[in-house]
Parts: sequence; C-alpha cells; structure tokens
Amino acid sequence: MPSAPTSGQPYVSPWMDQDLTMFREAVARFVEGEMLPHDEHWRKQKNVGHEIWRKAGAQGLLCTDIPAEYGGAGGDFRHEAVIYEEMQRRGLVGFGQGVHSICAHYILNHGTEEQKQRFLPRMAQGELVGAIAMTEPGAGSDLQGVRTRAVKDGDDYLINGSKIFITNGYLAEIMIVVTKTDPAQGARGTSIFLVETPGLAGYRVGRILDKMGMQAQDTSELFFEDVRVPAANLLGGREGQGFYQLMSDLPYERLIVALGGVAAMEGGVQATKEYVRERKAFGKTISEFQNTKFKLAEIATQARIARVFVDRCIQDLLEGKLDTATASMAKYWITDTQQQVLDECVQLHGGYGYMNEYLVTRLFADARVQRIYGGTNEIMKELIARSLG
Repeated sequence: MPSAPTSGQPYVSPWMDQDLTMFREAVARFVEGEMLPHDEHWRKQKNVGHEIWRKAGAQGLLCTDIPAEYGGAGGDFRHEAVIYEEMQRRGLVGFGQGVHSICAHYILNHGTEEQKQRFLPRMAQGELVGAIAMTEPGAGSDLQGVRTRAVKDGDDYLINGSKIFITNGYLAEIMIVVTKTDPAQGARGTSIFLVETPGLAGYRVGRILDKMGMQAQDTSELFFEDVRVPAANLLGGREGQGFYQLMSDLPYERLIVALGGVAAMEGGVQATKEYVRERKAFGKTISEFQNTKFKLAEIATQARIARVFVDRCIQDLLEGKLDTATASMAKYWITDTQQQVLDECVQLHGGYGYMNEYLVTRLFADARVQRIYGGTNEIMKELIARSLG
C-alpha cells in the first residue's frame, strides 16, 4: 500500500518541473529585487514607469510563451503562470504583464507574418509596452457597441473615438485598438488595428484614473482624433475579422485573470497565517482561538480548490483543450472566491486589516475589479449557461 502523505506537505502544481522550479527562483529574485522595493513609489505615481519594462525584457521575462523565431523566450504558458504567481501573491499589480502578453498573442495568433516580425521581438525586449483598447464609455462587456471608427483613406485608415479603463494605457507603446470599419455590419464590421503610439499625431492619453485598488496600475482614458494608421497595421490584413479575433483569445485572457486570483488568495492566506501566529489577545496568540483555526481551515481549503481547478485549466490550455465555458467558470468562480477569502484575511487582521501598509488590505482592494474586467462575472454565467444547452 502507498504510504500516507506527510502531514502539512505543500501542494505542488502538476505542471511544475525542475526547470520551472529554477525559473521560479530566478523570477522571485527579480521580483524581490527590482519590483517590491519600488511598489510604494509606483502606487503613489500611479504607474510603474518604462524602466522596469526594459529590465524585465532584458531578463527574458516578457513574452515567455512567444516562439523564439519572433523574439520570445520559446516557452509555454507555464512560464507566464510562474511570473504572474510570483507578482500577484506579493500584491504587485501595477506591472500589467498579463495585458502585454494578451496583446502579443493577438499578434501571434492573428497577425500577418510581417506584423509578427515587426512587433513581437520589440515587445519581448520591453521596447514596446502593450495594451488592449477595447472598452469605451458606452461599451464594456458588449463589444458590439464599440463606436470608435476607422475609415479608409488611401493607404491609411483614420481612427476617431475614445477608450476608457485601459490597462497599461499611460505607458503603452503598441496597442490593440478595436474599431468599427463598417458599422452597418454589427459584429462583422469590427476590425482591430495595431497602433504604435510614440509621437503619433491625434493620439492623446487622458488622466490616469483614480481607482479603488490597483493603485500602481496606469489605467487610463485614451482619445483618437483623426489618428492616421497604415493599412499594413490592420491585424491580419483583412477588415471585419475583429470580433472573431477577440472571441478566439478570450480563454487565454480569462485564465490569466483566474490565475491571478489564485495567487492573491495564496498570498493572503500565507500573510494571515503569519500574522495570527504573532498577534496576541487575552494572553495568547490569535492562532490559538478555535474561531481562527476554523477560519484558516476554511480559506486554505477554498484557496486549494481554486488552485487545483486553475492547474487543470493550465494543463488544458497547454493541450489546446481549454474551452470558453471552462475558462468562464474559472474566471467567475475563482474571482468570487478570491473576494471572500481575502475578506476573511482582512477580518483576521482586525483593525490592522484596514491599514494599507498590510498586504492583505491591498490584496482585498485590488481584488474587487477581478469580477469586472475580462468580462463581468454576470457575462461569465451567461456564457456558461449557453454551454449547458
């Protein structure tokens, strides 16, 4: 008979191996040395600046799952997952690598060969920070409501419109811009353009938005006034493909959101375990009270279930089997659970749980938007329900 597992033996994701363990150690050193010491400053200035992007690119930590022939590291989603985990469990949310990677995957999966060769190596080097300009003041989860217009003008297109809530918007140098090229065609009239922003006439970044959480993230308003973009920058080279392109990459995006939720839970649970072992009340540590023990047992279990689910989704993605419904389940359930777990972490910290100097406080505030972006959780439920037949 197999021996019983050692008590307290840590869970290890089944997709981890020795090489990834070494990679994780290198990522953790970079995060601890180059990111964590600057987080307070980044939160105050509401962006991380371009320098850290250049440093991450030089260390091979950008576009890790982009093929080497396009300048990427030639790894797979596991390498991306390690980076997200090491940042998010420490509450480092200002460095919008997830959006940068999603932007790169739109180019990889749908771009022309010339577009891949032109943009992906520079994104991998951190020379171009990526963003995705989808959401508008009147169009969020309903992408068919996009009003930003692109009109053909000779060998160029002229783009007019505005975007809001754009992650990496202030720092972005390459942008996936969702437009309407034929408004009469509805979803079939949607097209995506690759827009390089430095020195671009008619392009303007508005304010960095003042948010509940994610204070270091440069979430911005963007404005396009007769912005001239070469026709060669139409993603894939054909009009009317935008809605299909957006839909086909959503499982990848939603898995990133779910993975961030798991990492934040794990970081919060660990910080709470350490806090209750040190904090004393009524002559003993908080951890000795039965209520604390039970609460820790509950949130550790929730975090573990979320971890097992997201690990299964990672394996499915690697095998090309992650479907929209499952990715939607992961995004909805994990982000809802993330909010519940982190709320308990705050409660177990007592009054200190309301102080921004504590990790759990920042994790809790940063978590709220997880249920909104990447498609609201209500939209996730709608997609899941449709899959049930």
